[in-house]
Amino acid sequence: MTTGVLPDQAIRAMIEAGTITASPAVIPEQIQPASLDLRLGTKAYRVRASFLAGEGATVADRLAEFEMHSIDLTNGAVLEKGAVYVVPLMESLALPDGVQAVANAKSSTGRLDLLTRAITDGGVEFDRIAPGYTGPLYAEICPRSFSVLVRPGMRLNQIRFREGQAILSDDDLRARHASERLVDGDAVIDDGLGFSVDLKPASGDLVGYRAKPHSGVIDLDLIGHYDPAEFWEPIRTTEGRIILDPGAFYILVSREAVHIPPDCAAEMAPYLAMVGEFRVHYAGFFDPGFGHDAAGGAGSRGVLEVRCHEAPFVLEHGQVVGRLVYEKMSEIPETLYGADLKSNYQGQGLKLSKHFKTPT
Repeated sequence: MTTGVLPDQAIRAMIEAGTITASPAVIPEQIQPASLDLRLGTKAYRVRASFLAGEGATVADRLAEFEMHSIDLTNGAVLEKGAVYVVPLMESLALPDGVQAVANAKSSTGRLDLLTRAITDGGVEFDRIAPGYTGPLYAEICPRSFSVLVRPGMRLNQIRFREGQAILSDDDLRARHASERLVDGDAVIDDGLGFSVDLKPASGDLVGYRAKPHSGVIDLDLIGHYDPAEFWEPIRTTEGRIILDPGAFYILVSREAVHIPPDCAAEMAPYLAMVGEFRVHYAGFFDPGFGHDAAGGAGSRGVLEVRCHEAPFVLEHGQVVGRLVYEKMSEIPETLYGADLKSNYQGQGLKLSKHFKTPT
């Protein structure tokens, strides 16, 4: 049996074999180097609260309990900030017993503070799909900072498939870093590769952005359209530290430029809660080839979506805020991130989602 995260060519084979089905059929643009983008269906259900189906129950069963009303998305509809919605997805699965799946918000979704999680029939965890699962997929969507306009076919989250466990141990990471540099500086390796925050930029004093509390609607189909000043407050400092406000959402950037080799994939996980009253809000997928040979081999920096909880918290330059968990690919993908794809965030620094104009 192969072990590792399944690449794009394996995902195409799963579609051909009927392991992944969709109505309408999957389009080539959905297939990423190590994941498949999932598409919104034609209806959203406004629900009273977030939920998991639980063992022995279907999502449809739970919708009958918690649905407030349904919304036709055919001509576009607004999902309002602070509300919770469940949207049936166009894709369904019939996984073999040896294949499990994990879902996650896409980069642009996370950068809009748009909480998007996959739920399934019989599911007892968000975003985790057990080997052998057969059935439909749903997205739970909760806009946290901005109301958004959505339409059928929009791709807010993605799914990754794996056979067996292929997480690289800390010893493996140290060996890989010694041979091909996983970060551009010293590697902090402890249950994965540590990520720290950059609050001392090489030039200027702009270190991040904080979402404004009262903004307009964002149409997710509009790229490079919105003025950042209408939605974001710039965060500036010359002291190498900022104070995070409880409940506020921030876009920051990692101090490290990271490299995901072609035979690996990675997932960003929040750091331990005991280090402070904040967390990296959306754990994200990093595809094979992220930062690979970018900017002369220097890697690409990771954008951090940070939310503060409970009490104001002082965040210092170089403080570890997350970690990258590396996994081995079962095969090298036919297409790498940033190489043959129009990858929005390859070679990035501090960067808002693709919906915003480049700040002046």
